[in-house]
Amino acid sequence: MESQDLRNVGLKVTHPRMRILALLEKSKSRHVTAEDIYRMLLEQDEDIGLATVYRVLTQFEAAGLVLKHNFEAGQSVYELDRGQHHDHMVDVDTGKIIEFESGEIEELQRRIAESMGYEIEDHSLVLYVRKKR
Repeated sequence: MESQDLRNVGLKVTHPRMRILALLEKSKSRHVTAEDIYRMLLEQDEDIGLATVYRVLTQFEAAGLVLKHNFEAGQSVYELDRGQHHDHMVDVDTGKIIEFESGEIEELQRRIAESMGYEIEDHSLVLYVRKKR
């Protein structure tokens, strides 16, 4: 994403916004906490405080640039909204987040809602899993 993307969603281009956006794009993990971003900024000698990180992430979420998930223990994670719907599995032992897509699950959810007289506006599916032993 570029500075024009920020302008397109009504946000002024600022150094903190550009740095945080760049970190979200380049992060090895697609799901990061505000604290993860803050640590990455510190490692790069950036003088951007944790409160600013939270504020920028909230602005990005409101603008539709990032998705916020609360998978467990109140820990929020953020990922760039790349426009493709996917669901998540969370390994309860390691905390690892696994993304997956399933046309069958999507269709089943649509049929269930329709059979009850509803249409799905939005949804989120999170499976809490443990490796088989």
